[in-house]
Parts: sequence; C-alpha cells; structure tokens
Amino acid sequence: MKTTAPASIVTRNLADITSENGNVYEAISIISKRANQLSVKLKEELADKLSEFATTVDNLEEVFENREQIEISKQYERQPKPTSMAIEEFVAGELHYETPEAAPVVIPRELF
Repeated sequence: MKTTAPASIVTRNLADITSENGNVYEAISIISKRANQLSVKLKEELADKLSEFATTVDNLEEVFENREQIEISKQYERQPKPTSMAIEEFVAGELHYETPEAAPVVIPRELF
C-alpha cells in the first residue's frame, strides 16, 4: 500500500482538517472510521503473509528464527500508522462519505 503519510508523529493544523465541513467532531469521526478500516486491512495482509511461516510445533528446541518472517514484520512496523494514512486521505479529499439527515424530533403536546 503506497502512501505519502509520514511514519512519525506530525503536528496538524485543525483548520486543515475542518475546512470541508467546519465540524471537528464529524471530521475526527470520519478519520477514525477510515483508520479502523485501514488497520483491519493491514492486519489481514500481515496475517496472510505470516501464515506461510506458521508451525504447529510446541517444542522450543524445534522453533527457529526465520529471517523472512522477521523482515516482513519489520516492513509492516516501518509503514505509516493507519491514523496517519486516514488523515492524509481526508485532507487530500480522497475520502467519500455521506452524512445522514437528522430525523425531526417530535415533542408531545402534553409536555407543554
């Protein structure tokens, strides 16, 4: 997965994140949902790649260090975090989302 998201922590300008809709809560909610989607996808990819190296051996003497497995794990550790990737997608306008219409609130007459 190619991305321009930084691998380390970056200070963000809140105005950049809320420029589209002006609602901080909504922007953070959208970003967090996308970050969860990316996280699940990355975990599945990593699990698929590491499943090739799975062994059913419980004996510690037979467990050995697999350099390919270690390299794959390190590669995923070096990737940008899902939250950083989601923020970059949101700021770049690559995320498509819909906000449902609010249902009207009906107040019973007996409350007046």
